[in-house]
Amino acid sequence: MVKPGRMLRHLLPPPWWMLRRSFDTAALQAIEAAVVAAECTHRGEIRVAIEAALDLRLLLRDASVRERAIEVFSELHVWDTAENNGVLIYVLLADHDVEIVADRGIAMLVESAEWQAVCEAMEQQLRAGNYQAGAVTGIQQVSALLARHFPGRDAAGNELPDRPHLL
Repeated sequence: MVKPGRMLRHLLPPPWWMLRRSFDTAALQAIEAAVVAAECTHRGEIRVAIEAALDLRLLLRDASVRERAIEVFSELHVWDTAENNGVLIYVLLADHDVEIVADRGIAMLVESAEWQAVCEAMEQQLRAGNYQAGAVTGIQQVSALLARHFPGRDAAGNELPDRPHLL
């Protein structure tokens, strides 16, 4: 059963308003630039997805943020990289929650505690209202993990879009 407070956070403010208030055009450009810069330092692929709130269908089944992040990982084809080293940074604004979903090539090399530390650092920034800084910090920390395990330039080129995906 979904808690009433969570239901209100997701259904009351219009999603477009939440996204615009938190991530304006300049912030989205800064996030994209951070992904581009990060991907110059390793062979991994980083994809950022930002969702204002869950829809009623997901709320009624009390879907977890992790479940939704895995759905988005699949929908955005983050798994479709040559070295199976795509990483999704999923931000759910209504809950100030972040999940990282990593493809099997990188997931088996990085401890879950390391991914969780990145999520916690980003969530702290989100709760403080530092949306752009939180996203850029997360990208840099994920990039450091990718660079440790997949150093060098990506011979396959840029396999995933760098612009944040707004849901």
